Amino acid sequence: MHRRDFIKLAAMYGGVAALPTWSRQAFAASRPALPVPDILEPDVRGTYRLTLQQGKSQFLPGVSTTTWGVNGNLLGPVIRLRRGKTVGVIVKNSLADASTVHWHGLEIPGDVDGGPQAMIAPGGSREVQFKVDQPATTCWFHPHPHQTSGYQVAMGLAGMVIIDDDDGDKLKIPSRWGVDDIPVILQDKRLNDAGQIDYQLDVMTAAAGWFGQHMLTNGVIYPQHGVSRGWLRLRLLNGCNARSLNIATSDGRALYVIASDGGFLPEPVSVHELPLLTGERFEVMVDCSDGKAFDLVTLPVKQMGMTLAPFDQPLAVLKIQPTPTQSGNALPDSLIALPPLPSLDGLPTRWLQLMMDPQLDQQGMQALMKRYGHGAMAGMSMEHHDGGDKMAAMPGMKMGGHGEMQGMAMPQQGAKFDLMTANKINGKAYDMFNPAFAVKQGQYERWTISGEGDMMLHPFHIHGTQFRILSENGQPVAPHRQGWKDTVRVEGGRSEVLVKFDHLADKNHAYMAHCHILEHEDTGMMLSFTVG
Repeated sequence: MHRRDFIKLAAMYGGVAALPTWSRQAFAASRPALPVPDILEPDVRGTYRLTLQQGKSQFLPGVSTTTWGVNGNLLGPVIRLRRGKTVGVIVKNSLADASTVHWHGLEIPGDVDGGPQAMIAPGGSREVQFKVDQPATTCWFHPHPHQTSGYQVAMGLAGMVIIDDDDGDKLKIPSRWGVDDIPVILQDKRLNDAGQIDYQLDVMTAAAGWFGQHMLTNGVIYPQHGVSRGWLRLRLLNGCNARSLNIATSDGRALYVIASDGGFLPEPVSVHELPLLTGERFEVMVDCSDGKAFDLVTLPVKQMGMTLAPFDQPLAVLKIQPTPTQSGNALPDSLIALPPLPSLDGLPTRWLQLMMDPQLDQQGMQALMKRYGHGAMAGMSMEHHDGGDKMAAMPGMKMGGHGEMQGMAMPQQGAKFDLMTANKINGKAYDMFNPAFAVKQGQYERWTISGEGDMMLHPFHIHGTQFRILSENGQPVAPHRQGWKDTVRVEGGRSEVLVKFDHLADKNHAYMAHCHILEHEDTGMMLSFTVG
């Protein structure tokens, strides 16, 4: 969006509050309706069929944008599964590029997880079968090809997976799909002057991530949704490549968090701001009984590249318009009990150090400022990106005289670096054919993921499990983040998680652990591991 267009839209939106009620309703009528993805029905054999395909979408008036979708032009249907049931899925690839489908958040074996080893050639297909054995939750699916995940997600490949179980069915919470149980898939897009998706994996995006000037909600810019007066349930998914979000309401009403990545919390947690990292999901309930319209907004965040207009101010992503009808749902006092944390004494431990090549860090920030100015730095100083000696000492590793870690090759200033391997974990870029370590099935482990010495945000995701966060970026865990999670925040500090893997993953179908800023993942900040 050009600056003059943004100013014009901002002025139009800013004047809405001063209009009488009937005028506000008329303005709301001009907003597109929120698209609610269909729930995919299985075929006669009970198999779900997905087709990756190219299509056309309209984000801007009168402009047709080439997009990719699953069973459609953009995004995909919702796959709704039941705990205890065996599921079959056939994925056909009708694209010109090889791809794969990763089942993000599902606890399933490595050979059906859909990592980079499970590529589907153009014109080919892949069938997987697995048993659903985890609590009710909201997950998602997206492509996971090595070095092109960011591009394929940017083009539009993604969709929700919902798991139901008996315990969740007993809760008296909104459950009418598309009526008071609403999916909210948030993704930003960068469009060029021709209105086409402008994806580049270069020094700037490898450092800061790919981000856009338009925010889409279920594939549409700022839609609206009519709801009954009562409680509304929103299933929030940050499907952005790199942009973290901070969700709130325009009138300050509370969001009651009822579930995180891996399922329900023990009780609702009231928040007025809900940070949402890339790949994360939260379910929230909102009280709409007063009959007043409001917006769901994303607030500005402290993340490089992500504070440019229109994201430097609260940005409306969805208008909620209550209708005269009444809803009979209530907010429960309690939800689903979580098992107590086991003893941490004597557990196997692992250290994962997230590292960015100092030259990528420095050149990426320079490219960011050259293109967008100092405002893109979100108030941060380049002093944090000088590749200096800020690396904290790590367990079992000694620091050399120049701040390098003994036993790890540290890049030298002035030397050339390979962009596609410039982001690393424990000094190594992703190697598909050589897993970093082996985990014992069913064994709890305590993992420390460190971003010390690297001030970049890293939303860290682990395949094949739902874990519990022990500490997050050196801080106690917020109440709404104490449930089952598959993504943890790492930003200049250490985060600790308690993990356990109940399924097997061999060398040819290893699980991944990686930063979920997709451009960091695609340029090496990922490792694989086996479970045996």
